[in-house]
Amino acid sequence: MTTAPALPTTIRFQGQDLLRLGDDTSYLLLAPVHGGRLVRWVHRGEDILYWPDGADWSAAGKVRGGNPLLFPFIGRHFADGAAGRWRDAAGTVHALPQHGFARDLPFQVDTGESGTDARAVTISLQASDTTRTGYPYDFRFSAGYRLLPDGLEATLAIRNTGTAPLPHYAGHHFYFSLPVQARAGSTLAMPPAQCRRQQPDGSLAPARPGAASYRLDDPALHDTFHVLAPTDGTARTVELAVPPHAGAPRGRRLAIELDAGGSAPWHAVTTWSEHGQTDYYCIEPWLGLPNAIGHGAGLRWLAPGEADHAVCRLIVRD
Repeated sequence: MTTAPALPTTIRFQGQDLLRLGDDTSYLLLAPVHGGRLVRWVHRGEDILYWPDGADWSAAGKVRGGNPLLFPFIGRHFADGAAGRWRDAAGTVHALPQHGFARDLPFQVDTGESGTDARAVTISLQASDTTRTGYPYDFRFSAGYRLLPDGLEATLAIRNTGTAPLPHYAGHHFYFSLPVQARAGSTLAMPPAQCRRQQPDGSLAPARPGAASYRLDDPALHDTFHVLAPTDGTARTVELAVPPHAGAPRGRRLAIELDAGGSAPWHAVTTWSEHGQTDYYCIEPWLGLPNAIGHGAGLRWLAPGEADHAVCRLIVRD
């Protein structure tokens, strides 16, 4: 018998105190103090996301699994040919790690954001002396998760709390559970897009036309940015279809809906896995492209006091 949803509570998982919300068959586990990482999403008893059994929590930001939060910039950025550096509008060069700093810093749980909603939580990161060393701006960055009857809604929000215009392009890094033996039989349907990759100096390789569908063992998918065509009013959806396997006996169809009302436009969806023998595949909605602070593709600016938010919905289809 399914119990009624309970307000978020703390449980022990792999020796860590994690935040749990949902009921006994559909729930989330989050690690606010470890980069606000969404660690597990269980939907009707099945793990949708991948998380390793032997995760190294001493370097949680580097663990391949769950959903790391990428902010203020995604991917690799460059200045004078050196990765991990970027140049601001005044010409000053700053050091900033790949994918930014959010995944390495503690978030706070904002209990007032969702009130008494037992299926929603918001976590946030504020500017500090630590963040200003590589990103000299004041901000509030938050991630909101809401369990839906058929899936999960994920929201990234950025507010400029300072006095200078703020550059940003945040993103998700969803590690979807996919046993390696199911990869060749899995497909990914994409909305209209141009495919791009990053070159060793941080520039973008020439665009090539994207396909409507791919097999997940197709090397053309690896480390590829699918730059979305502007919407013509038709909702843009990415759909992952996985054949039956031990973790999903009936197989799985997962739709990533990218055009929620009022959302900032997602610039691209990136596809990646470390190599062909992993038990996960990453499908990542991004607001910009790597090194956008240098070449401008997807770079977003917020004036003082302004805010931005981007929503995607992950729907599990029977």
